[in-house]
Amino acid sequence: MTETAVRVGSFSAVKTLWEVRIQKINDELRKEKEFRERLMLVWEERATLAKLKEKVINEDGRAILRIEEEEWKTLPSCLLKLIHLQEWQLHRNSLQKIPQFIGRFHNLVVLDLSRNSIESIPKEIGQLTSLQELLLSYNRIKSVPKEISNCISLERLELAVNRNICDLPPQLGDLKKLSHVDLCMNQFTTIPSALLNMPCLEWLDMGGNKLQELPDTVDRMENLHTLWLQRNEINSLPETIGNMKKLSTLVLSSNRLKDIPACMKHMTNLRFVNFRDNPLELEVTLPPCEDTEEEEREMFGVEFMHLYIQESLKKAG
Repeated sequence: MTETAVRVGSFSAVKTLWEVRIQKINDELRKEKEFRERLMLVWEERATLAKLKEKVINEDGRAILRIEEEEWKTLPSCLLKLIHLQEWQLHRNSLQKIPQFIGRFHNLVVLDLSRNSIESIPKEIGQLTSLQELLLSYNRIKSVPKEISNCISLERLELAVNRNICDLPPQLGDLKKLSHVDLCMNQFTTIPSALLNMPCLEWLDMGGNKLQELPDTVDRMENLHTLWLQRNEINSLPETIGNMKKLSTLVLSSNRLKDIPACMKHMTNLRFVNFRDNPLELEVTLPPCEDTEEEEREMFGVEFMHLYIQESLKKAG
């Protein structure tokens, strides 16, 4: 073997040795960096959890997480350490999504995430079988998942002012305890069939939508006592509305009604009704009233309705 070959071999061996050492140093530096990052995540998680724990209060024996007007675009997984929570009240926090792990909070009775920037509802929400109130008004939700029908204890559902919801899954009609529904300021063009099938529905707000008419089956909501339909495009009322014997409040202001059906004279439980700002064909003036405030209140109310129907029947023959 020549001297030149020996030198080349020695250089290659030294080079290989240094490459191995450099690789070993790099691996150690990488592991150290990963360890520091994990340690940092642990400390951040502990700090976040401590911050969340400060937001937990107890009212009427219920553990409530209450956060308002802070910056929480997402909710951290360390929140699972507070699995005992029974109520969330997170308002005006710029929250963009509901975490999928929401389904693991089986003790939740109230989930109030109104006034955020939420765009969708995860199907995991259907795992909350103890949930009684789901409040998601003033968000950016476009659709409602059918899995909500699995929230068998649900009594109150609020989706007002999301502006883009136009329908409800028919499966929601299976919610036997749901009594209060707020869908105002969305894009509904008709009353969803799911609402017509809810046996305990008592209070419904569909004001500020695009309803043009009410279905002939509207009387299937037989336990309804309050119905808000203001600021829609309704041009007529079905005769079946007269069958809604429990209805006590009916708001129809700012629609396109040209007439009041005679069948409504039999709705003896009506205590408050409003026909203001409709292009009604008949001009009806209430008799003078000594109490000016009472006169203003009743101007397009129950007394006005009965007088209008009376005049309409006279005109008809």
